[in-house]
Amino acid sequence: MLDSPQEVLERVFGYDHFRGQQQDIIEHTVGGGDSLVLMPTGGGKSLCFQIPAIIRPGVTVVVSPLIALMQDQVDTLQQAGVRAAFLNSTQTGLESRQIEQSLRDGHLDLIYVAPERLLSARTLELLDSSNVALFAIDEAHCVSQWGHDFRPEYRKLSVLHTKFPNVPRIALTATADEPTRNEIIERLGLEKARAFIGGFDRPNIQYRVVPKDNAREQLRRFLETEHANDAGIVYCLSRRKVEQTAQWLRTYRFNALAYHAGMSAEERTAHQAEFLRADGVVIVATIAFGMGIDKSNVRFVAHLDLPKSLESYYQETGRAGRDGLPANAWMAYGLQDVIMLRQMVDGSESSEDRKRLEVRKLDAMLGFCEITSCRRQTLLGYFGESWSEPCGNCDNCIEPPVTWEATETVQKALSCVYRTGQRFGASYVTDVLIGKDNERIRGFGHQRLSTFGIGEELSSAEWRSVFRQLVARGLLQVDMEGFGSLTLTDSARPILRGEVTISLRREKKTAKQRRSRSSPKTTSVLASTPADQGLWDELRSRRRTIAQAQGVPPYVIFHDASLKEMLELRPQTLKEFASITGVGEKKLNSYGAAFLELLQRPA
Repeated sequence: MLDSPQEVLERVFGYDHFRGQQQDIIEHTVGGGDSLVLMPTGGGKSLCFQIPAIIRPGVTVVVSPLIALMQDQVDTLQQAGVRAAFLNSTQTGLESRQIEQSLRDGHLDLIYVAPERLLSARTLELLDSSNVALFAIDEAHCVSQWGHDFRPEYRKLSVLHTKFPNVPRIALTATADEPTRNEIIERLGLEKARAFIGGFDRPNIQYRVVPKDNAREQLRRFLETEHANDAGIVYCLSRRKVEQTAQWLRTYRFNALAYHAGMSAEERTAHQAEFLRADGVVIVATIAFGMGIDKSNVRFVAHLDLPKSLESYYQETGRAGRDGLPANAWMAYGLQDVIMLRQMVDGSESSEDRKRLEVRKLDAMLGFCEITSCRRQTLLGYFGESWSEPCGNCDNCIEPPVTWEATETVQKALSCVYRTGQRFGASYVTDVLIGKDNERIRGFGHQRLSTFGIGEELSSAEWRSVFRQLVARGLLQVDMEGFGSLTLTDSARPILRGEVTISLRREKKTAKQRRSRSSPKTTSVLASTPADQGLWDELRSRRRTIAQAQGVPPYVIFHDASLKEMLELRPQTLKEFASITGVGEKKLNSYGAAFLELLQRPA
């Protein structure tokens, strides 16, 4: 044993205490035990294998699905003085051979590889000739065909236990429901492993969902009022929408870059590097972007389209606020999102079992959007974690929705769907309800229906809200064969017969004109006075200059949380600076004097 976990935590990484189950996981791993670790994004999963890698004699092999994740973590480890490297396709033959030799000579504590490379004959022979201390399988949910990031190559990682039976393994993920966890255990042969199931909660993230009403403008208002100079991610469903949204944001002077699988590898790499290394960059992306991105100061994640599942939503929103400071998860959605996603499911080549599972996941996602209770309770409950009290940090908690007795209105909606033949979408049925006199309605003769014009008391937007909620509650379903037409379910019968009553959420009519009282501008949480703001800007500038000189992202030098602590505590000596969170021995020696120069100036 080279050090105790506590000593490594303090000396190398600059933290004075473990979080959650970190200490138990690390001690179990150092002792040679196998583990399955489920911990929220930003919860400190990486330390659970990095500290054992430093303590256990030999090299820890980290299986990582993305090149970006390898580069990011290796940069961060090297800044802390840890002997880490990666092997991937970005390297020249000479670079790869030099790293392989370092591995054989015992000069590395960690080596990052993709599963495809790890399982090659060359790499397995290399490991045979090296002293392997631990296998860490990161993003382990990729092993599951029922998960949201299935990677077939992960299935083959069971060979590690067969070929290296005495080397402990630790599998880690942030997003895995119970079926996915069970499949990870089965596929990787971890039946005897100890499971560490941490909480899913990210208390610093505020969850907000708004109904779509010119979503681009809603996004612009959200960014301008709350995140004008912040880094963030905007997710869209299609590549075309990604390109259009990024271009549109640039017209409003946001530094917005597109990222999707249809771009060249060179362009994707350049945009990702800009996002990681510059301040205030907004990436507009499909789900092709994000897994493995360790940028700590992402202040918001916005969705302009509905994610396909709560697992995807949780993982994507979890990329915000990894430094523990306040962050926003904002989403605009509409019924058209549901129709589009259902069409994608039905049009896929997946098995019928897979399609049914994806529809259930989509229904859960829609239900999350339409609930009137605490969103965090619902989100955590989906992953099997109970939460007794409302969180106080989601839109429904801070500004509780108004509900209204809507039985008669719902009966009108359901009756109109039935009388128009269950062949039309929400927009058409709404036109019939409010009595629109147009050529299409007259062509079908629906102006003569008893439901024509009986819904004039509500606006089109209010009827859209009604139909969204009825779909979310399972009273209506979207028929994909009918191009998004609404059809009644068996659950609608008791309401039509007047046997049960129903309440719905009332949309805020003024949401378009005003900013929510619950939405403090997160860019202001770090500096409360002009003097503080000036020093804050100088600290960030000094960090950026150092990072640029070394070709690494600024947060690899210090997280925003470390800079915030410097701002608050104003250390004046190297000893005081060493007490700042995230300042280990290597960073103290490398950067202490440069930052003290700023902190020692008179206020």
